[in-house]
Amino acid sequence: MTLTDVQIVDLPAMRVASALGFGPHPEDQAWKIMLEFAADAGIDLTTEGVRTFGFNNPNPSPGSENYGYEIWLPIGPEIEARAPLEIKEVPAGRYAVARFTGLSNIGRTWQELVAWFEDGPYTAPPTYQQCLEALLNPLEPDPEEYRFELYLPIAS
Repeated sequence: MTLTDVQIVDLPAMRVASALGFGPHPEDQAWKIMLEFAADAGIDLTTEGVRTFGFNNPNPSPGSENYGYEIWLPIGPEIEARAPLEIKEVPAGRYAVARFTGLSNIGRTWQELVAWFEDGPYTAPPTYQQCLEALLNPLEPDPEEYRFELYLPIAS
């Protein structure tokens, strides 16, 4: 990955609906919860500019096939959520962002983005910020056609 493949982006503070899955395929569980919520709330996930953010929570551990995956959907103050979803307030942050297509490329792209960060002029933020995976076309049925943005936190 070259420097021209990475953009620096400032995400504003967000109020999000959060769905969490846990098990051998937690992404599927979290997506099922989020898709039902979005449909009930009248949020069209195919609308330009609507995006979700996901990340492992907790990360996989050696010897276990179980881990967690959390998905955030930015929402306005007028939208409420019920269990199993939570409402969270996410602070603003600056990120290095890499874009790519195809689920099979996610691990390699994360590795390349981290290597880009380690070789570059940026530092980690002074307080913890979550790494994020944005899926830009969540209703796409073919995982190799998924379009992603990976967000790696950097200092402002």
